[in-house]
Amino acid sequence: MNRRNKFGDIRRQAHIALVVARKDVMIYFLKAPVIIFGVIFPVFFFLAFAVGRSVPFGLMVPGMLAMALFFTSSAVGPLVTPWERQAKTYERLVTSPASAGAILVGDILAGAAFGVIFSVVPLTFGIAVVGYQVCAPCELLIGIVLGAAAFSSLGVLLAAPATEAPSQIMMLSNLVRLPLIFVSGIFVPIGRMPVWGRWLAILSPLSYCTDIIRGSFGEANYFPVWLDIAALIVFPAVFFTLARFFHLRSRK
Repeated sequence: MNRRNKFGDIRRQAHIALVVARKDVMIYFLKAPVIIFGVIFPVFFFLAFAVGRSVPFGLMVPGMLAMALFFTSSAVGPLVTPWERQAKTYERLVTSPASAGAILVGDILAGAAFGVIFSVVPLTFGIAVVGYQVCAPCELLIGIVLGAAAFSSLGVLLAAPATEAPSQIMMLSNLVRLPLIFVSGIFVPIGRMPVWGRWLAILSPLSYCTDIIRGSFGEANYFPVWLDIAALIVFPAVFFTLARFFHLRSRK
């Protein structure tokens, strides 16, 4: 009987997580800050570093795809919680039967979906316009899905501070996200980085996503594929655990 009740509670919380994700999709996907910081900003940021370089544009497609996935997936989470605190709907949500884990999983699912949807744009551009060929479609799919989950979990973690001002969370978010793109093999492959850069790359989830995406397009992997996949499973688990802890702590 206890086992049945426990299974029923898990099903109920999973349903709540899907409802929260649906709510985030319907309300926040087309909000101006999400579009600006998740879509427009990374495009212009990438072009600012790509224009004038002697590297063929086609070789930049994996990095462009990884960076687009990174920014779009991590754009929703940092904005949802402060917006809801500002609108006074956050208290209603946390006092409902929904557990903290279900609420956070819903936010993570929404952010990951946002990243996967918009990653289709650079992927289509790379294949249709530049003529890039996907050599390992399964690796590419795994990299996009797991990367989206990792980056979305990071975004939810960054939303943990108890504030009603989205600008404060976005400042913290960019303070974390911007340095990561310089040590994760986006513009310069990890193997060409100095020693200190390669050590820092190990600490970034974006490094493993970029690496598996590069490998799926036929480029040489820096890490073994199994390590890329394992890292992209461990990072979101760690981010989710920390996010749940800090979100619960911020309610007190």
